[in-house]
Amino acid sequence: MENPELLTDLDVASTHQSAASRTKTVMKKLPEVTLAFWVMKIAATTLGETAGDLFAQTLKLGYFLTTIALFLIFVVTLVVQLRSRHYNPFFYWTVILSTSMAGTTMSDFMNRDASAKFLSNGATSLGWGPQGLGLGYPTGAAILISILLVIFAVWKVSGMTFQIRDIVTFRGEALFWSAILVSNTLGTSMGDFLSDSSGLGYLGGALLVSGALAVLLALMKVPVVPNVLLFWIAFVLTRPLGATAGDFLTKPVAKGGLNLGTAGSSAVLLAVLFGLMAYAHVQEKKNAVTRAEQEQPLTRQAG
Repeated sequence: MENPELLTDLDVASTHQSAASRTKTVMKKLPEVTLAFWVMKIAATTLGETAGDLFAQTLKLGYFLTTIALFLIFVVTLVVQLRSRHYNPFFYWTVILSTSMAGTTMSDFMNRDASAKFLSNGATSLGWGPQGLGLGYPTGAAILISILLVIFAVWKVSGMTFQIRDIVTFRGEALFWSAILVSNTLGTSMGDFLSDSSGLGYLGGALLVSGALAVLLALMKVPVVPNVLLFWIAFVLTRPLGATAGDFLTKPVAKGGLNLGTAGSSAVLLAVLFGLMAYAHVQEKKNAVTRAEQEQPLTRQAG
């Protein structure tokens, strides 16, 4: 056995670093940001748009009741995610989906009302309860941006990292999911504005957001631009991309959509997302085995 007095400061630092690495590996709760991550994010947000509209509009539950129901679903899925001791793709992406669905109806409830502009076919109401606050997209977006900035300010003051791969504490994850819920709601407002009020239409709005995301991708090569900032801008922008894509799939041809319906579109998107989640689960298990094999020599050396 080695004499502890012969260990150098470098040896001690190396031992602590390997132990910290093992702890981070064990406690990792959020995924790595890869191309697959963004594909799943867009699929989840598009499904969130079509599923939210399915409950609120197609099934005529209304924005008020649907928002309450979907927010409760978000809380349940979030509790499952927070109680999990490691990253589980099914838990994580279920929360992303629930925030997307809740964000869809929360945005609609904030921005819309019972006027003919939002209720078609001569309808005067949509479900039980208040029809909407009627704030409009600019006002609703300003409120949501303000809330999101407050969350980021609290996050900054707390001293916790913005790098999602390094978030391993309960408080850090709570702040992360708060930002996700608000950003998905904000993204819905942006997407609906582009589709309904800007004159671009569903396809034009989707192409505009896709162009903005391409610019962000190019900026990743610019050293002076923080990647964390680019991540959060991209995270917000993928929501209007999903919103406009979802509207493009479901809305009538006369309004510039494909008229595939909310039920059919949601079923297809759910199957796609479930398949991606299963693939991510298999990849995560393989990565866990690889990490365990890599850590065995470190464990023996530390012992």
